[in-house]
Amino acid sequence: MITLCHHHDIEEGRAKGFEVSGKYVFAVKKDDRIYVYYNYCPHLGTPLEWLEDQFMDPDGTFIQCATHGALFVVEDGQCISGPCRGKSLKTIPHENGNGFIMVNENDIALLGRI
Repeated sequence: MITLCHHHDIEEGRAKGFEVSGKYVFAVKKDDRIYVYYNYCPHLGTPLEWLEDQFMDPDGTFIQCATHGALFVVEDGQCISGPCRGKSLKTIPHENGNGFIMVNENDIALLGRI
């Protein structure tokens, strides 16, 4: 398992990006729960953030793609607005060990390339 960060390192309604084995993922905190996704828009295959760790809409409610403004539900990665409506982000399985967010390197290795 690879440790991304501690649960408390991510503020509520915010996200944080990570490079793991040459692939990019990000973790989002909503209602004190953590969700981890592949940093890859299902529309164009581009990274989602416009600046480092800027994955959320201004209200911190939805994940927002910087390229075309698509909005994704934090809890399931489903696109609800934008050119990829009906598609979803790739969820990364993760564990919480003593407050640390951890992912399996084998799960990351299976991801495509941006």
